[in-house]
Amino acid sequence: MSSTTSQTEAVATQRGGFVKLSGIIIAVIGAIMFVGGASTWVLVQNQLSAENIVVAEDASFLAGDNVNGPFSAYAQAQIINEHALDASGGKTYAELDREDPVRAVVMNGSFLRASLFTSVLAFGVSAMAMGLGLVQVLGGVALHKLGRHEDL
Repeated sequence: MSSTTSQTEAVATQRGGFVKLSGIIIAVIGAIMFVGGASTWVLVQNQLSAENIVVAEDASFLAGDNVNGPFSAYAQAQIINEHALDASGGKTYAELDREDPVRAVVMNGSFLRASLFTSVLAFGVSAMAMGLGLVQVLGGVALHKLGRHEDL
């Protein structure tokens, strides 16, 4: 075996080892992202469920459903907005006079909507973290397998 062949094999082995290690690291980070996303989803879902909120019967969709996920939270936020606008004659909080007693009702509706939209956002970010984590796991496994073939 020539010196050049031996050096080429050594470089290939080093490169294969780096690719395998990179694959493992990427897959582990992806798994952590997936678990973090799933944990956040479950946490937000449990917190919403504990509030015992039910989508109002006059909501345009999911009426009567328990608020425990992104779609039911969105449906409830939408109907809260409709109720607040009905109570204020179509005016928003900023459009009402400071002394108008309805202003407090509209303000509470805005706070509730903001809280529900925050949970919708948390569900979305959780789903994105899980999706990206899964992609990283798959990419890491693929890299690891490629690194094994470099060693051959």
